[in-house]
Amino acid sequence: MRQAKQTEARRKDTREKIQLGGLIVKAGLRYEKRALLLGLLLEAADRIRGDETERARLLALGEKAFIDDAN
Repeated sequence: MRQAKQTEARRKDTREKIQLGGLIVKAGLRYEKRALLLGLLLEAADRIRGDETERARLLALGEKAFIDDAN
């Protein structure tokens, strides 16, 4: 029983990581260096924590990208 839960948790974690990697590809950043990607994410995380307007702007930008892909 415990092993089944651990296996399911690992699968869920793996799926989430694959989805997050897909976002990097979707953003056109597939071939950028990992250090640059991490820097971008750290900067963005800091910006959205301190500024709800910036958070809303970036959220809208991302939502539009998903909608545009769906069409």
